[in-house]
Amino acid sequence: MVNHLGELHLNQELIDSSRRSARLIAQEVQEFIDAHTTVATERAVVRLLGVDGQDEAEVPKPNVVVDHVKDNGGLNKGIAYWMANAMIETGLDAQAIADEVAAGSLNLTDLPRHPDEEVRRVAVEEAKKGVAKIDAARERRNQYLEEIGEGPRPLLYLIVATGNIYEDIVQAKAAAMQGADIIAVIRTTGQSLLDFVPYHAPTGGFGGTYATQENFRLMREALDEAGEKVGKYIRLCNYCSGLCMPEIAAMGAVERLDVMLNDALYGILFRDINMQRTLVDQYFSRVINGYAGIIINTGEDNYLTTADAYEEAHTVLSSQFMNEQFALFAALPEEQMGLGHAFEMDPNMKNGFLYELAQAKMARQIFPKAPLKYMPPTKFMTGNIMKGHIQDAMFNLISIMSHQGLQLLGMMTEAVHTPHIQDRYLAVENAQYIFNNAHDLGDDIEFKRGGIMETRANEVLEKAEKLLADIEADGIFATIEQGKFGDVKRARDGGKGLEGVLEKAPDYFNPFIPLMTEGRELV
Repeated sequence: MVNHLGELHLNQELIDSSRRSARLIAQEVQEFIDAHTTVATERAVVRLLGVDGQDEAEVPKPNVVVDHVKDNGGLNKGIAYWMANAMIETGLDAQAIADEVAAGSLNLTDLPRHPDEEVRRVAVEEAKKGVAKIDAARERRNQYLEEIGEGPRPLLYLIVATGNIYEDIVQAKAAAMQGADIIAVIRTTGQSLLDFVPYHAPTGGFGGTYATQENFRLMREALDEAGEKVGKYIRLCNYCSGLCMPEIAAMGAVERLDVMLNDALYGILFRDINMQRTLVDQYFSRVINGYAGIIINTGEDNYLTTADAYEEAHTVLSSQFMNEQFALFAALPEEQMGLGHAFEMDPNMKNGFLYELAQAKMARQIFPKAPLKYMPPTKFMTGNIMKGHIQDAMFNLISIMSHQGLQLLGMMTEAVHTPHIQDRYLAVENAQYIFNNAHDLGDDIEFKRGGIMETRANEVLEKAEKLLADIEADGIFATIEQGKFGDVKRARDGGKGLEGVLEKAPDYFNPFIPLMTEGRELV
């Protein structure tokens, strides 16, 4: 690696070796993914084909259709096959077919079978209509960015979490007026464990708001209005992790979300979702996000809430290397990889700031195109709001010095309550003051050769390279079972959602994957 002014001298051989191991790890997982599908992946296909609504029992119709075919033993061919075959046989569109299935008047697997070539042709034609909706959303985003632009990097990222989308909108607009560039709507507690997406605009969320297509639409509309007033595009973020990962990615793509929480390991480690299910689901969700121009946020910062941030920093870097490769296999560009890390060391640690800066700068150099998502201190926020404000200021200083991409602003009232509007104002003021006053600091300093920061970064890199080599040897499934990420152990056949994983038939077909990856290189 050629080192420029203001860069750490990192061991390029270790970086190259780490990437090779990560690629081989991802390749082995991809072989498993290519042989399997899930109920959530198939429901995403149904949604992209145009199915919406719920039945009389308030079960979403994508669930009704997919469960119907699964119960009849046909889902391993792919739901697109059955939907397209039914279209040919009945002359109905996807929504009408779903309505008939929900009413109990149509059995997709009992219909006469049409030639595979004809079925695939119709499936692709119908899929193109769904892709066109995503094209329109992406074009509208590009239009906004061209006409009114957006804020400078790091983009200021603020959260709303009232449980009620209409109250969220009030807070989100206020945050935009205060200077936010990204609004993240925190998802209600427990939604990641639901194997369906609630319909319409439920307002009874706890600790967050339900992620639904209607709630996405309402918030997108509100942020467009706010963005036009403040003269910059406001990005919208939500969560597609959990048991409905690809479905929510599809909904977000259609409703023009810009950022989505999407990690290959987060649901496994922190929500006890079955690892096979999550690894298959993350693939199609990333194909969709990649095509839609959505930046993904990965969840490495969460490791440091359960494990020591100094001792386990290498697990963050290892996961970043793997998330990079998983994303490349899904044809998601590096410019959309918001790889996660966090400022989470004990503030009483001597030289903790130097270690944090070393790790942030290391990540920036190793992943130069990625809009890294930098997370604020939370683990050691005590309720002492004065100290907390200083901790957030030091976090902001590292961000501008190391050229982060997405800056989730820390709140001095972390550990006290859900942020009030004035807390967000102070967080924005803090960041803007530091970003302006130290704007070019990172380009105007040199790191001491053999100094504390260079030594720390290379130590983390060396440990990450070794861990990745071990994972390459053992496989990702065994590594997770051993608890090497976040000190959390999960069983390959344990957790939630395993019953929704199916082995694909030889003639399985998902028309959206070739359509969304055409012209983009799959690793």
